[in-house]
Amino acid sequence: MTFAFDPASVEVLSGHFIGGRLIEGGAMPVRRPSDGQVHGAIPIGDAALVDQAVSVATAAAAEWRKVAPRARARLLRRWADLIDRDVDLLARMEAVVSSRFHHEAMVVDVPNASEWLRFYGEYCDKIDGAVLPTADNALAMVVNQPYGVVGAIAPWNFPLILSMWKVAPAIAAGNAVVLKPSELTPFSIVHVARLAIEAGLPAGLFNVVQGDGPGVGSAIVTHPGIGYVSFTGSTATGRRLMADAAMSGPKPVGLELGGKGVQLVFDDAGDLDTLTQKIIWGISRNAGQLCYAGSRLVVQRGIADALVERVVAGLEALRPGQTWDKAASLPPILSDMQGKKIDGIVRDTVDAGASLLTGGGFAEVEGARDGIWYRPTVLADVPAGARGVAEEIFGPVLTVQRFDAEEEGIALSNHASYGLSASVHSRDISRAIRSARAMEAGTIWVNGWGRQPDFSAPFGGWKQSGFGKEAGRDGYQKYLRQKTIWAEL
Repeated sequence: MTFAFDPASVEVLSGHFIGGRLIEGGAMPVRRPSDGQVHGAIPIGDAALVDQAVSVATAAAAEWRKVAPRARARLLRRWADLIDRDVDLLARMEAVVSSRFHHEAMVVDVPNASEWLRFYGEYCDKIDGAVLPTADNALAMVVNQPYGVVGAIAPWNFPLILSMWKVAPAIAAGNAVVLKPSELTPFSIVHVARLAIEAGLPAGLFNVVQGDGPGVGSAIVTHPGIGYVSFTGSTATGRRLMADAAMSGPKPVGLELGGKGVQLVFDDAGDLDTLTQKIIWGISRNAGQLCYAGSRLVVQRGIADALVERVVAGLEALRPGQTWDKAASLPPILSDMQGKKIDGIVRDTVDAGASLLTGGGFAEVEGARDGIWYRPTVLADVPAGARGVAEEIFGPVLTVQRFDAEEEGIALSNHASYGLSASVHSRDISRAIRSARAMEAGTIWVNGWGRQPDFSAPFGGWKQSGFGKEAGRDGYQKYLRQKTIWAEL
């Protein structure tokens, strides 16, 4: 085996980061999913600590609003350059306690984190207001102003990327941020927060409070000093968060929640080998632990057998391994609880009548006895109401449903609850666009799967997959509120 780094050598920052300083502690253990070993611990925050963070953030936001837009952009670019400087360090911090491979974190996760800062830095002086038509004895204007302090709660599956999706636009728009990262993957973002101070941003503009959802997450959502809440996570948690925000405010929230992504494939989709790789990548990336995983294959009957055969072979060829293993292609499941959830849904779906074509159960990796890997799984002939197609699995499990007519395929692709993302594959552009318009999801990819390298396309869900957008212009403007100014002359 060839390892990118020795996990025991990775030093992490174990603490809160509030007001520009690290508050160390270590009450909650953090394990490495690749081998089950404890790699450090974090302090457990509470409402009092959140209150302290909001207090310093409020002061920093007032100072930040006085900085000219172009100057803010320069500081964000400087921050981005420091992230690039520390790319290997951050990639190791990210990989050691998460499901993110070091080699992917090096070329995707960390560069994305820095590029979000550059991208949104360009918005600092680009979003204008409006002067409204009035009589000559009045002047009416609409101006954009920040909320002040944004509360952000990030998930564990792409810790650095999904934290910076929130932090970069919120700060570029003139806000301060209090972030709760996942207690399972808490380390890399603390180093990013320290780099903000090195770049010259005001102390207290970006704060990290460690802890769990009930203790820290709820305190952020309900704090009267938080003007806007941005959350990425499960639909069930999103419902509770929205209720808390309503009862304690009300205050606006942005929710990027669960998904049940479909890959709708027509007989005329083109080269099967290329298509197979897209289907495999859609369900195996990060071991299926992402909200827009292409976990449902809805395929027209003419090519179904040939395509499924190729997908099964490709999934069986994936090599499970630790996140620091350069040769691995299937990362671990983050926790024992998540592994048991995946396996339970697979078993229940088979019991409901589905056919297990490959996978099912856990894989073993040499030298990683306590790591957790779930074998890539394909379930065919899945009944419409089975858990495998009804619930978000968050693992490398693909369900297969066949159809004959176009209308039948579209009907199967539209999920009763989720509507985050979907793909449609067809060389007939009219059919592809017709299908995309009929599919009930916030993002539709045509002849592809997954977010592309550009940053301009907004991303967000329909139905129980949430509302509000990340990325693009919409991902910036949601952190601004409008004010109408009417002057009598």
